[in-house]
Amino acid sequence: MAMAGLARRKAYLLTRNLSNSSSDVLKYSPTVTSFSRGFASGSEENDVVVIGGGPGGYVAAIKAAQLGLKTACIEKRGALGGTCLNVGCIPSKALLHSSHMYHEAQHSFANHGVKFSSVEIDLPAMMAQKDKAVSNLTRGIEGLFKKNKVSYVKGYGKLISPSEVSVETPDGGNTVVKGKHIIIATGSDVKSLPGITIDEKRIVSSTGALALTEIPKKLVVIGAGYIGLEMGSVWGRLGSEITVVEFAADIVPTMDGEIRKQFQRSLEKQGMKFMLKTKVVGVDSSADGVKLTLEPAAGGDQTILEADVVLVSAGRSPYTGGLGLDKIGVETDKIGRILVNERFSTNVPGVYAIGDVIPGPMLAHKAEEDGVACVEFIAGKTGHVDYDKVPGVVYTHPEVASVGKTEEQVKALGVEYRVGKFPFMANSRAKAIDNAEGLVKILAEKETDKILGVHIMAPNAGELIHEAVIALQYDAASEDIARVCHAHPTMSEAVKEAAMATYDKPIHI
Repeated sequence: MAMAGLARRKAYLLTRNLSNSSSDVLKYSPTVTSFSRGFASGSEENDVVVIGGGPGGYVAAIKAAQLGLKTACIEKRGALGGTCLNVGCIPSKALLHSSHMYHEAQHSFANHGVKFSSVEIDLPAMMAQKDKAVSNLTRGIEGLFKKNKVSYVKGYGKLISPSEVSVETPDGGNTVVKGKHIIIATGSDVKSLPGITIDEKRIVSSTGALALTEIPKKLVVIGAGYIGLEMGSVWGRLGSEITVVEFAADIVPTMDGEIRKQFQRSLEKQGMKFMLKTKVVGVDSSADGVKLTLEPAAGGDQTILEADVVLVSAGRSPYTGGLGLDKIGVETDKIGRILVNERFSTNVPGVYAIGDVIPGPMLAHKAEEDGVACVEFIAGKTGHVDYDKVPGVVYTHPEVASVGKTEEQVKALGVEYRVGKFPFMANSRAKAIDNAEGLVKILAEKETDKILGVHIMAPNAGELIHEAVIALQYDAASEDIARVCHAHPTMSEAVKEAAMATYDKPIHI
């Protein structure tokens, strides 16, 4: 059996020295002055104070408490979980699943011998199911806070010193929370576009798109990234005519080019229309709908596009305004991200930052890893996050998931490489359930067979990708995956076959 990856991992563990190698701990972090800070006087009530109760913040708070640190978490929303749980990841996945069930009932059930005279949408019930999931999960985090003895402070937190946070409470009062170490985990907000005012009725952000009270006949999505394509998929399945307007030449520009082309074709087959290399230069909203004035990104004749609802999904910006950062001298970059070193320390002793407010992928699971690593450093342990090995998933149908380098990135590095691919059309489980669209693509270094990147387009790509994440984390070779026994029949066999195709030849194609 191939042991190339395991051998490399042993060598890596023997040579790894986190205390001397900042790049190994946190990729893409800017280097700023690093400070050490001892415990302050006993007048400070908490060891750790976290500003923000989203995925990064609440995980950091729980981990700090588990490490024996007295911890408080400040959250302005009145419900824990941040954007992700309340108006992002979780409600969107609930609607993606519900809308997919409706679409399957309309278009696929009959092929499996399940027939009925009609199927209809009960939008209020669909929204209620989504809201119930969110409510249950937010209460669950409150339960975890109680279990781990984390103090939960509701209100808007603002730094007034490196060890004090002033909190405006929901009842109009104010309190000061003191901490020896303060972690900023305030996440990100919807990025606005010049000349477009979001009213969450006709012109909506992702928040408004999750709470529409009726199905729009025409929905225009500005921005062809993860969020825009997911929300476009939801309303497209429910009957909306979807048009995606994107300034760039491609959808999801960070995606592997070959996968992206197949993905776009799949979305187009589902009825989604794309206007690429196009910019919005004007918006006119009225009670009757919205008129967008468009022109080519390079300039040219203008056209008018009408819609019932417009979703602005042009990315997110770090939420760092109004936190008092300038008052205590915390350094930020030109787009407002907080600069940190490999220990998540800012230039101000005792103040740290994690998640969307610092450089790196704006992903909930990345923020969670930041939070754990940050408090491990505070507790005198060693934390570790490698942003090159953070998976990304688009939760459409099919899903697209990836980790590591794209083929374009590998070419740019000048590395000689091999590519192995395996289509789900040749996977027995996918054929058995009549859901065989997509493929697995693996990139490996030619000389060593070390896996450089894995890209999957499949109905459950978001679950399949984690075998690849572990492989990259342990510097595995494609042969390592190929020689691991995979249960039959499973979709994951496609990963094995793609690995076989990378270093040798697959069996089933």
